[in-house]
Amino acid sequence: MSSQLPLALRWPAQQRFDSFLAGANSLALGLLRDAAASPLAPWVFVAGPSGSGRTHLLIAACAQADAEGRSAQYIALRRRRDDSAAGRSMGDQAEALRTLGGSDVLALDDIDVLAGDRDAEVALFDLYNRCKVDKSTLLFSAGAAPGQLGIELPDLVSRLSACAQVALKPLSDAERREALRQRAQARGLTLDDSVLDWLFARTQRDLGSLTALLERLDRESLAAQRRITVPFLRQLFGGS
Repeated sequence: MSSQLPLALRWPAQQRFDSFLAGANSLALGLLRDAAASPLAPWVFVAGPSGSGRTHLLIAACAQADAEGRSAQYIALRRRRDDSAAGRSMGDQAEALRTLGGSDVLALDDIDVLAGDRDAEVALFDLYNRCKVDKSTLLFSAGAAPGQLGIELPDLVSRLSACAQVALKPLSDAERREALRQRAQARGLTLDDSVLDWLFARTQRDLGSLTALLERLDRESLAAQRRITVPFLRQLFGGS
């Protein structure tokens, strides 16, 4: 992204360390804060299921690094792969990885999509070594620990395993409710207990799905010029 863009446009305002409800994941928050701030801090590998907050944390780290005067770059590998498959982008993952570098902080999200692609694995291994020489900070995320991803290049598994390892733990229902309430407040929306009860009884409860749902509710309530209430939800989604 262009270094001339305002910070809020480069890194979505809702994805910051301060808006991440850590729960039992305070270690992840601390390690990534340190990595964003200092080139001497350990590199970090964040593992966790979809919706666990991996993307939020990587983007927050980039935003924090940028705010402290360190150049940062975030790469969504799964999105790149899906865009390439749909014909919306050119080049394969290996080619893209070979062009990366030059940032103080580089965050690679969803590296599990590279597993089994020999060229991409070699390109990531080479990128890792280049960043070590350049004293850049690398941050990784995936759905599981390095040794469980199906990566076929042993040296790459070894390099990734040398990072500080964090396994994100799911939030409790009470913590998810509080996270959704906070994210709604950040948008100027109020979700009372009856609305949260209705949503949690009828929707997926991972944070990724809840955040996507909140974005839809924000749009729909604005278009209808209505508050988010249980009657409004019934009209929008049906059901009792």
